[in-house]
Parts: sequence; structure tokens; C-alpha cells
Amino acid sequence: VQLQAFGGGLVQAGGSLRLSCVVFGNIFSINIVGWYRQAPGIQRELVAAITSGGSTNYADSAKGRFTILRDNAKNTVYLQMNSLKPEDTAVYYCNALIGSLKYWGQGTQVTVSS
Repeated sequence: VQLQAFGGGLVQAGGSLRLSCVVFGNIFSINIVGWYRQAPGIQRELVAAITSGGSTNYADSAKGRFTILRDNAKNTVYLQMNSLKPEDTAVYYCNALIGSLKYWGQGTQVTVSS
């Protein structure tokens, strides 16, 4: 399984971005897909995750603003980010959990200006 993340960019505070994580491989073999982020000097943190059954989990900082969606037909998991804040600035990574194995995509930079 390989993952490719894209959709980052520069946006003003209050704006929106949609990140995409394309899965190259069998998406149905993936138990959980998660979006993580890492800002300079800060440990990588989970932002949102979605299971194969569609259950979702969000970090407190993302609740009410971010939505994770899974489109199995397109082998893609999206992270819709609304009401962005400068503190959302980070490199965002998607991650796939298959059994006990984790697969990471390359990061995509999100920068929110004040």
C-alpha cells in the first residue's frame, strides 16, 4: 500500500482547504486511515481518523471544524478543513493501519495566515 497526500496550500484565517489522501492498493484492506499533522518543534499529532466501517474520531482541536470522509470508489480519504486558524499551520500526513503495520504518505504543507 502506498499513500499520496495533496491539497495543502496557503490560506487566510477563516478559510477552508480540502486535503486528499489517495491510496494505491486495496483500500478495503485498511483498517483505519488517519490524518496527522506536525508543526515545527511539536510532536506529530492525530487530527482525525476513519475506520473501514466509517466510524470517525477527531482531536479536540478539530472537532466542529474538520471532517474526514472516505470514498472507497476513488480509493481516497479526504480531510475537509473549515474555519482554519494560524495554529493549524503544519505539515499534514495521512496514515494507513493494516493489522499492526502503519504506512505513511508524504506530507502536504498547510499554512494559515492571520
